[in-house]
Amino acid sequence: MTVNPSLEGVVASAKAAKGAKGLPPVHKWNPPFCGDLDMRIAPDGTWYYLGTPIGRPELVRLFSTILRKDGDDYFLVTPVEKVGITVDDAPFVAVDFTREGEGRDQVLTFGTNVGDHAAASAENPIRVEIDADTGEPRPYVLIRANLEALIDRKSFYRLVELGAQHEIDGVDWFGVWSGGVFFPILRSSDMDDT
Repeated sequence: MTVNPSLEGVVASAKAAKGAKGLPPVHKWNPPFCGDLDMRIAPDGTWYYLGTPIGRPELVRLFSTILRKDGDDYFLVTPVEKVGITVDDAPFVAVDFTREGEGRDQVLTFGTNVGDHAAASAENPIRVEIDADTGEPRPYVLIRANLEALIDRKSFYRLVELGAQHEIDGVDWFGVWSGGVFFPILRSSDMDDT
C-alpha cells in the first residue's frame, strides 16, 4: 500500500539530507516507495507541482539534487522516502556551454538550468536522437548518474559550428570532440540529403 506523499514532507527530508558539499548520495539510499507526487518536469525544464510552475529557483535546485532515475522512472529520493515524479523528456536543460582548447583537444562543459555543470567526455557523453516524424535532432548530454540534459537550440547550433568530420567503423560522421572523445551527430552522407 502506498501513502499519499506530501510536498512538505519531501522538502523537509531533502533539506535534512542536504550535504555541506556536493550532491546527496541518493544512489546509496533505499527508502520505501511512498507513492507518486503530482510533480512534473516539462521539456523546457520547468518544474510543476499540482499543475502550477514552481517559481522558486532554490526549491527547484533542492529537488534536482535528490532526483534519481531507476530504469525508465524518475524519483525524488531522501533517506526516509522515495516518491515518483513525471519527466516529459529529460530532467534538465543544458542552457549553455564553455569551450577550452580546440579541435580534438577541446573540452566542452555544459551548464544546466538547475546549476549543474558537466564536461562532455566518455563519462558524460553527448548523444543525438533524430525525431522520426520531423527529422529534427534532439541532442542530450549526460549530467550525472542516468540524468541527462536536453541541449537547448542555441547551444546545439554553437556545437554544430564546432563540428568536424570523423570516420567511425568505416562510416564518415559529422560530430564534435570533447574530452578526447568524438560524439557523432549525423552521418556525413545524411548531411548531403539535407
